Amino acid sequence: MTNTTAQHDQIPEIALRWAREGRGAALATVVETWGSAPRQAGSQLAISGDAQIMGSVSGGCVEGAVVAEAIDALEDGKARLLTFGVSDDEAFAVGLACGGTIRVLVQPIGGALPLVLLEELVEARAARRQVAHLVNLESWESRLASGAGDPLGEALQARFRSDRSGMEEGGWFVAIHNPPLRMVVVGAVHIAQPLLQMARLTGYDPLLIDPREAFGAAERFPGETISNDWPDEAIAAFGLDARTAVVTLTHDPKIDDPAIVAALRSEVFYLGCLGSKRTHGKRVERLAAAGFTEGEIARIHAPVGLDIGAKSPAEIAVSVLAQITQVLRQG
Repeated sequence: MTNTTAQHDQIPEIALRWAREGRGAALATVVETWGSAPRQAGSQLAISGDAQIMGSVSGGCVEGAVVAEAIDALEDGKARLLTFGVSDDEAFAVGLACGGTIRVLVQPIGGALPLVLLEELVEARAARRQVAHLVNLESWESRLASGAGDPLGEALQARFRSDRSGMEEGGWFVAIHNPPLRMVVVGAVHIAQPLLQMARLTGYDPLLIDPREAFGAAERFPGETISNDWPDEAIAAFGLDARTAVVTLTHDPKIDDPAIVAALRSEVFYLGCLGSKRTHGKRVERLAAAGFTEGEIARIHAPVGLDIGAKSPAEIAVSVLAQITQVLRQG
């Protein structure tokens, strides 16, 4: 069975494959919206030269018109900036309460969108590097940027943090391509069960680590990715980066500490550790003795989760995911 969800997350890759196959391809991207538009800025649709499509720019309201414009763009190699008003009736037909207005950028690959630029974009995505595709809607200049050293650096960093594509001053459209979010949960305790489920619902690809096979068993966590290696080994194989959150739940130093050390030596955007203030105090002493600075140790959120008075494992999981979301979106 084809995983259409995965395909919808691979629009640049699909467009590149069609172009390399000689079929011709174009990328259509929502650049701006008003009202209750069906799809947000940055949403993409890939169109092949034989009118095959993957993705969406409106949920079905204007795709037909965009495909027709894309076929024309493949013939002359020029970009198009299209504006559509989606009526309430059209929106209702595809399951939305009301309509809105959207602007869609159509770029033929090999023309307005250089093949080499798309190849570099796909390469960055495969390597889990955050990258922005910038297009000037007045001059049609197009480039990739990671934030550092770019004239729009601060604005790009804010957009990377919020996962938000959109317009910037000077007519620049910024399409954000962030690596998929991941979460490492250390400790197959009761809290981990609802936390992993909630993580998946909010877009994370989680890994559960527990060397205690009786705890980290598939029967207790059906459908989850589980490692029974020691955390330092499992994390080394998994890899940590700026789009990864790490949560330790055992408050057993033998299991938690190797994961905490690995996280502190990485660029993870969040590190949270279960345990009382007294437990965390002892943890701080161990980390300081291991050579970590006060500033490095301060990266740890402990006791883990927002203080919402959570009692049950599910409520604690809510507080943890809420804090992770807060850090991800607000820094």
